[in-house]
Amino acid sequence: METQLSPKEDKVFEIIDRVLKQVFGETSSRLIYEHLERRHSLSPSDFSGKMDVFAKGLEEFLSSGAYFIENKILNDIIAAHNSQSTLELQIDVDVEEPGFASNIESAAQII
Repeated sequence: METQLSPKEDKVFEIIDRVLKQVFGETSSRLIYEHLERRHSLSPSDFSGKMDVFAKGLEEFLSSGAYFIENKILNDIIAAHNSQSTLELQIDVDVEEPGFASNIESAAQII
């Protein structure tokens, strides 16, 4: 049985999925999803609720390359919000610090 995502979770997943497919393509994105499922029991429907696990799994799979992807995801979430709002959302986008998951969670709260 597939879990129904809330609109907010769905939007975050759409952004993550789009970024991974833009950078790696369909096949490699599926490999990343399989790694997250196998090693962390994390399905795509769980990404929004377990961003810390998502970040850890991505960093395991991509090593230092994960920081680029994390930064792109965060920037796309911020851009999605800013395109829908007259208020500018500003978050410290230093993903090399351990705050990536909390930055994503903060940004996801407003979309």
